[in-house]
Amino acid sequence: MTEATLAPAPTSTSPTARRLWTRSRGIVLALVLLLVAAVIMAAVRSDARHGRLDPRSADPSGSHALARLLADRGVSTRVVTTLDEARSAAAPGTTLLIATPDLLTKHQQDLLHSATERSGGRTVLVAPGAPSVGTLAPGVTADPAVSFDSTLAPRCTLPAALRAGGADTGGIRYTTTEPDADSCYPSDGLPTLLRVPARSGNGDTVVLGAPDILYNDRLDEQGNASLALQLLGSRAHLVWYLPSLSDDSATGTGRRSFFDLLPSGWLWGTLQLFIAAVLAALWRARRMGPLVPERLPVAIRASETAEGRARLYRKASARDRAATALRSATRIRLAPLVGVSPAQAHAPETLLPALAAHFDGDTQALLPLLFGPPPRDDAALVSLADQLDALEREVRIS
Repeated sequence: MTEATLAPAPTSTSPTARRLWTRSRGIVLALVLLLVAAVIMAAVRSDARHGRLDPRSADPSGSHALARLLADRGVSTRVVTTLDEARSAAAPGTTLLIATPDLLTKHQQDLLHSATERSGGRTVLVAPGAPSVGTLAPGVTADPAVSFDSTLAPRCTLPAALRAGGADTGGIRYTTTEPDADSCYPSDGLPTLLRVPARSGNGDTVVLGAPDILYNDRLDEQGNASLALQLLGSRAHLVWYLPSLSDDSATGTGRRSFFDLLPSGWLWGTLQLFIAAVLAALWRARRMGPLVPERLPVAIRASETAEGRARLYRKASARDRAATALRSATRIRLAPLVGVSPAQAHAPETLLPALAAHFDGDTQALLPLLFGPPPRDDAALVSLADQLDALEREVRIS
């Protein structure tokens, strides 16, 4: 038998750049959209939080204007970013403002509360939610439903609220079990501002449901400036605590892992990308199950059927089925040429001796060629098809 010496020509099932792009463009497009969305969200969030509630910032969401007004009234403002600085600043003549209480860990909240509850000063919590309000202000709980009204009336006897009048305190609503607490600016029956006296000493805790009265661009509206100045200017010193991710006290041990340094937004983004990758893998995964025969509704040309079946075999990497189909078809065509009945075409003990009598090639190669194992890869499958074609041509010529 004469083996094919020429390199096999590309077939309709050979991978091409266009075919690979057609198969993968959906996943690539989805990944690009996710990446663009992540970049946009990160940019928007970083821009929105720049200088927020920072008394040094002149941004619309900063609090520099309030710090200037307090300075004109003799109140000094100092910014701290670590828990140790905030705890050491707690004193009878000091107001400690905690800008974002929910960023504090449970360990930090416990340490901060133990330092402020007997300090004799004032502690102002800005929009604390369920994660922090119960620890920093015992007896106070945050209501799950927030207020949709921005400007509210005082409706309490707290002098600071009565002098300020209406203010933009609408936000988180609270309930308290403290009988001596002042409940102001109610929304649907629940207050958005609480003043809870300390259980011992002259200190107190103010729970503010929204930070709007502290913003630069909202300070001149309603009674915001009056309320903010009275709440923060009751003592000679104001310590403005901005919790920072660089604070070693966040872990309780002073040591932080790599994941502690990552903002929560990146962790959530990574989780979303992982879920998207799993869904894409499930979408593109092979569906296992038995083959279901189906009658074709229309007549299809044999060449199109063969090409379609070849594409299915290639997509499923079913080289064994493809090789079996090629060998079986070749044996059926060779059998009548060498005088073997079609019933005996797949019996090697009958077909091989008949083939050996019709050509002068190496008969030892006939057995692995017509009845051998599946090919190892696509190149071996193409080579097998070429050798079967060459064998059939040689038998026909002889």
